[in-house]
Amino acid sequence: MKKIKAAAVCAAVGVAIAGVAIAVPAHADPISNSYTLVGSDTLQDVSNALVNGTSITGSSVRVLASSGASLGSFDAFGSAAIQVKQGGPSFARPAGSGDGVKALSRSIDGETFAVANNSTPTMKIPGQVDVARSSSGPGSATNTASGVLAYVPFARDAVTYAFNGSAAALGSITTAQLTQIYTCVAGANVINGVTVQPLLPQAGSGTRKFFLGAIGVTDNQALVNCVTNNGANPTFAAINENDGTALTAVGQIAPFSVASFIAQSNGAAQNRTGAAALGSPIGTAPFTGTGTALAANSTYYANSVWGRDTYMVVEYARIDSANAKFEQGLADLVNPTKAKSLSNFGTGPTTSGAVKAKFGFLAPSSTTILRANAS
Repeated sequence: MKKIKAAAVCAAVGVAIAGVAIAVPAHADPISNSYTLVGSDTLQDVSNALVNGTSITGSSVRVLASSGASLGSFDAFGSAAIQVKQGGPSFARPAGSGDGVKALSRSIDGETFAVANNSTPTMKIPGQVDVARSSSGPGSATNTASGVLAYVPFARDAVTYAFNGSAAALGSITTAQLTQIYTCVAGANVINGVTVQPLLPQAGSGTRKFFLGAIGVTDNQALVNCVTNNGANPTFAAINENDGTALTAVGQIAPFSVASFIAQSNGAAQNRTGAAALGSPIGTAPFTGTGTALAANSTYYANSVWGRDTYMVVEYARIDSANAKFEQGLADLVNPTKAKSLSNFGTGPTTSGAVKAKFGFLAPSSTTILRANAS
């Protein structure tokens, strides 16, 4: 696995003074006249705030292309198809980190793009996606020193499980218990007298992938052994990522991004927490504060199992100044030394990093870019 310092990817990024108090999901998708972002639900709200403009820090912050052109950030959920660039094709909406990285990969290699459980026809999408939001890093199978993808650290997040808050007895389910629950070990789904029903986000969700990895369960174990063969849980179905409103029944639990929960609770993002509360598998609270004044708990985020770095994924050649495909504008967007870039994590109120903090994120544990094969 080749590592390079993101700080080496340098050049000025465009700055504009424009903003709104908070970022909320758009009523219609944008069409970008420069760079496009797709993928992770976990990162979409803060990405939307950055590219559309926000004053949540008390100062106006907006990330633009170096030409002054606006960026287009597309939500993980919405219409089945999206058109990201003027005159470009309409293709299946990437619903999550995995789909986002696939869309970027197909934009690079020109092969046919397809998304599971989406009726939109498959098609070729060369040059349509520039940045993939990813709430997880490259898996070991794709890590390579010569990979075409560059995973640029974006921010530090953490994952835990959310539960229907009317069942307070589920606030402390250990990692070992979660493993048993998500493999449907007989009797393991009764915690403090409450029968637990495990749920998972949609296929392609980086949070789903990370959560199952944290508890040592494969997709096949969770979906086949724990669903198809478990007559006690016939209503198991995928839910939208980081959507607490899906936890409608006592005993239901699902993976959840802590940063997303904080942003929703504080009003930085549209509130979809519903009746959900966050539990802890390690006995340390995921956040501090109460009500609409939550903040990331750095101790929980630092946990080696449940804390995670998140990424903006781009084509490596386009940010490599020695490559013929190099684009200064894209390199600027993922240069953490620039106050208004996607990868910045400064602390001043005019920086992208300060916006991320308002959305429940901490600085990433490393500024090292990871290389990976196309997905």
